[in-house]
Amino acid sequence: MHRSVLVLMLLIVAACGGGGAPATTSSGEVFVFAAASLTDAFEEIKTAFNKEHPGVTVTYNFGPSSGLADQIVQGAPADVFASANQAQMDKVADAELVNGESQELATNVLQIAVEPGNPLAMHGLADLARPDVTLVLAAPEVPAGQFAQEVLTNAGVEVSPASLEADVRAVLQKVALGEADAGIVYVTDVQVADGMVGGVDIPEDQNVVARYPIATLAGAPNPGAAEAFVAFVNGPQGQEILGSYGFGPPQA
Repeated sequence: MHRSVLVLMLLIVAACGGGGAPATTSSGEVFVFAAASLTDAFEEIKTAFNKEHPGVTVTYNFGPSSGLADQIVQGAPADVFASANQAQMDKVADAELVNGESQELATNVLQIAVEPGNPLAMHGLADLARPDVTLVLAAPEVPAGQFAQEVLTNAGVEVSPASLEADVRAVLQKVALGEADAGIVYVTDVQVADGMVGGVDIPEDQNVVARYPIATLAGAPNPGAAEAFVAFVNGPQGQEILGSYGFGPPQA
């Protein structure tokens, strides 16, 4: 083989990364709007993602999915949207702001958050209607509030919550601080509370499965990094991290 041809082949192999992993082309800042219940898992995902994409800065905006969807529709700059339900993703898609189709990233179920040790001896949804129980729920316009109403309807239980909170983490905080006796949150929220609240399971026939979609957004300021982030979340490492926080695998 002519020397010049050999040198050219070696340069091509080097440019492609040789036999190792291909070099990342993602860089810059990626803005991720994500449901509040994803906070802890996504923070760990960011750390793992940055090891593979050191040139990308991930900036999160966590909050109620309904509020995040409204911000996106109103023009807030965002690259990725991860919602706690499909309805809010559909709102963004209806505004023609979703790039392609969303993908399901995880599932979740609800649990009753109670004070550590369950001092009021609550065993199910019916106990939430007791007059001695101070109950807080997420507002009905956010996914956690909608799902809470669904499980209460499934159980045939009517309640009078002391307050309706902006998102599920606000519900969790009220119980953790002793400002409420109980709240309906995701099982993942009870897990990350690390003993600051206890959890009472909701029977499967009364519970609902929350399905979390994720999508890159049309007109994303950084589409390359957005696609890399979504691929990482749906890949083996992202799914392993989500599972460690109590999320179930996608059902679709």
